[in-house]
Amino acid sequence: MRLSRYCTGLWLACTALAYSTLSDDTLKNGLPHPQKSDFDIHTGSILAPILIPRVPGTEGSLKVLNHFVQYFRKELPDWTITFQNSTSKTPVHGDKEVPFVNFIATRDPPWTRPGNVARLNLVAHYDSLIKPEGFIGAIDSAAPCAMIMHAVKAIDAALTKKWTSMQTDDFDLDFEEPRGIQVLFLDGEEAFQRWTDTDSIYGARSLAAEWDTKRHPAMSTFKSYLDDIELFVLLDLLGSAENPSIPSWQHTSHWSYVHMAKLEQKLRGLGLFKSTTGAPWLPDADKSETSSFRSYVMQDDHIPFIARGVHVLHLIPGQFPRVWHKMDDNGDNLDIPTVEDWALLTAAFAAEYMELDGFFDPAAHAKRDDVLTSKTEL
Repeated sequence: MRLSRYCTGLWLACTALAYSTLSDDTLKNGLPHPQKSDFDIHTGSILAPILIPRVPGTEGSLKVLNHFVQYFRKELPDWTITFQNSTSKTPVHGDKEVPFVNFIATRDPPWTRPGNVARLNLVAHYDSLIKPEGFIGAIDSAAPCAMIMHAVKAIDAALTKKWTSMQTDDFDLDFEEPRGIQVLFLDGEEAFQRWTDTDSIYGARSLAAEWDTKRHPAMSTFKSYLDDIELFVLLDLLGSAENPSIPSWQHTSHWSYVHMAKLEQKLRGLGLFKSTTGAPWLPDADKSETSSFRSYVMQDDHIPFIARGVHVLHLIPGQFPRVWHKMDDNGDNLDIPTVEDWALLTAAFAAEYMELDGFFDPAAHAKRDDVLTSKTEL
């Protein structure tokens, strides 16, 4: 990603979607919290396998892609895994076509058909820079991938419980608009030589273009695969101990930013965050609807989607961490309490978005293998 030299505001009216907040008890005793066994940089079952060089088309990229597949098959068997493949020439590969593979995992209500389900999309890129050689890209974006993996696992059982109750209880399935959830791990975000419109976001450009023209059956609620995306939540450059200070970038999705900011405030107030960051990560909750929103100032995987009308919540710091695109962006320089707090916040946001309050099992929460210790907050 990089900063653009220009910005364009989108001044479209946005109607906030149905959104049910989580109770304090659910946040404390229901929603599964991140575990050390998942996020240790050497042995963590979620994070450690991603902390390797993973340039598109290389063995490292394939290993990380396989890690995603095995994780979902083992931990989230009700999710459907698909891939979107493309190839492209780059400024450094001559006439060679480099392969790019986007990983897609989807879970929809079991009674629905494709084309009739609006989806929350949780998104990060999984590739790493080609230079400097051996670059890991821990904040960029191994840690965001791990945060999303935790988040969907944390809400999966509650999704099952909710959807089962909707089918068995006296509930009119036609009354509620079906909503599913989807994970996108995108390939080829990084430039191979220098960030340009053609040397960057290879996977995102291919996927957005394909889904824009890929049609659902006639009489479906949504015309194209792109129309299924209700909200595109993109995580990038997260996991540093530095205060991220993330602006609200998009006018059309500011309502979702406000909800996440309130969740951050609530989690801090309940003493559920482990990190000691001295300021809120999402400081623009009180931003006015008439304020300036810099929708295109930050170049990232969301650009081809937002250009096609997709609503995007872009979670990226306005000022990049000091380790950005340096060899120091490795596991040793991640702040694991911060990583786990982002994982918790992402899970809580997804749970609220999917309206899962009351469907979590406190007994399952109690089985986590680390004891949460409250630290000094704001």
